[in-house]
Amino acid sequence: MRNLKLIILLFISVSAFCQKNTDEQLATQFLQNKEYDKASIYFEKLYDRNSEMYYTPYFKCLLATANLKKAEKIAKHQLKRFPIDLFYYVDLGQVYKADSNLLKEKEQYTKAIKELGQDISQTLDLGKAFLGVKEFDYAIETYKKGRRYNAAVYPFFYEMADAFKAKGDIRSMINEYLDAISFKETDLQNVQMQLQNSLGYDDEKGGFNNPVLKQELQKRIQQHPDKVIYSDFLVYILIQQKDFESAFIHSKVLDKRLKEEGYRIMDLGKLCVLNEDYETAQQCFDYVIAKGPANFNYAQACIESANAQFEKISRQKNYTQTDLLEVEQKLKNTIKQFGYNQLSVSVVHKLAVLQGFYLNKVQEAIDMLNEVINIPGIDKASAAELKLDLGDLLLITGNVWEASLSYSQVEKAYKYEPIGQDAKFRNAKIAFYTGDFKWAKAQLDALKGATSKLISNDAMDLSLVISDAIGIDTNEVPLQMFASADLLLLQHKNTEGIQRMDSINILFDNNSLADDIYFKKAQVFTQEAKYKEALEAYQRVVDVYGDKIYGDDALFKMAEIYQYNLKDIEKAKTLYQDFLTKYPGSVYTVEARKRFRKLRGDVVN
Repeated sequence: MRNLKLIILLFISVSAFCQKNTDEQLATQFLQNKEYDKASIYFEKLYDRNSEMYYTPYFKCLLATANLKKAEKIAKHQLKRFPIDLFYYVDLGQVYKADSNLLKEKEQYTKAIKELGQDISQTLDLGKAFLGVKEFDYAIETYKKGRRYNAAVYPFFYEMADAFKAKGDIRSMINEYLDAISFKETDLQNVQMQLQNSLGYDDEKGGFNNPVLKQELQKRIQQHPDKVIYSDFLVYILIQQKDFESAFIHSKVLDKRLKEEGYRIMDLGKLCVLNEDYETAQQCFDYVIAKGPANFNYAQACIESANAQFEKISRQKNYTQTDLLEVEQKLKNTIKQFGYNQLSVSVVHKLAVLQGFYLNKVQEAIDMLNEVINIPGIDKASAAELKLDLGDLLLITGNVWEASLSYSQVEKAYKYEPIGQDAKFRNAKIAFYTGDFKWAKAQLDALKGATSKLISNDAMDLSLVISDAIGIDTNEVPLQMFASADLLLLQHKNTEGIQRMDSINILFDNNSLADDIYFKKAQVFTQEAKYKEALEAYQRVVDVYGDKIYGDDALFKMAEIYQYNLKDIEKAKTLYQDFLTKYPGSVYTVEARKRFRKLRGDVVN
């Protein structure tokens, strides 16, 4: 008998549980479908079982179906049971608003704020309730009262900012965030993220989309010059907007005030170099150099200054012979000042490149590299970089096997790293130059999966050249002539190299190297400042061989010549735009888009 009673009780409990689950599922489904009449029938049952759990969806259904009497009744019931939960006043206010009783509506809101105490959670809940019904001013009033109680502990800056944002008062929102970092400076990164989300962030326009932020920061810097955090934030914005000159001015003030000895300025200078603002970079490094040799950053500033001058020459592509000699002298002076050591390795590297590839002082560069590579104290990675340069220069002088040895040493030491893959590629090119096409292609194919995308692409391109040239026709003579001509060009024997390439087209009518020949000739003409001839050769590649491997390269190089050498900005802009349309998947696409936007007048990040 006792077991029978237990079974009956268990059956009733299970039935009730199943019925509750069914009611909840149906109620939720009807609510999601906005069938509030049907949903309210089930939520009423659920509310009678557990008023605290099901009050909110039931109240929503009653309000949506204009069942205001019952909505008022359950809101008052909840408020009586839980008088500390002031958000029920907001619900009552919504009932009266729906009934067009604005006086009673405002009365409920006022009463809620009046009864607000020191409890932070209570303030947060009430403020959230006001925001939920778009009563932004009441939410702001709620947080202000909470701030008066908890100013030293939790001043509600972020909540207040959200309320002002919802209201559309952007200036007040910004000032709440600025107050937040004044209150707790370690919150700077969080505030920057919040402002980025609130104001929007535009890479093309250089960062934050709203000028009010900069205005308010500048105002606060004037009012509170002792608050370094504001200046820090302003410098951050100026850097985002690529206004490096203004960033330098404010950074100098911070450097002097905080006695930073140029650390901040050094970082800014390096950033300027990366963004090709060489004038401001030089100002940064000169500022640190002016502090004198006793300054900890003095030597590094001298090194970076010399490096920046070289970068300006090599990247801007509009230099003169006088410019080259000027930079050479500065690099030499820097090396003379600090000697051959780890600190000056980057300067040695750039001087070797300048002398070997720009000034035709190849042997001088080789001698210098041989001396530096073997000095005590130079780290292995730096020595490896110099060995790659040494190999290139040895190749120019015709010492092919010594060049291969230099590359092989790097490849062996860094087999699975990008620099080792670079050395492997250079060795594959030596095999190509010397006519060992089978071995060269095997090495190039192995490099198609290289970590560096640039090496991978170059390897694929050269592998295709070999495949196209000897894939069908077993006659290797045209490719041998092309490879030897390519080596002549590398060795600065331009006239001989071009003559040999031209002879390929004369001797072999149906060779597959025509696009390669025109592209190589265009490169040589560009180096010799024969821009008309270079453009004609590149145009030939685009017009006739645009769908082959050099089509995108040729069009990009044409735009580059018009931009940097001929200063024809409109033509350059047109060509970059054409490039983006024709070759959206090219490795140059990102850079072409950046340059096009810059020429169009955008502020590019």
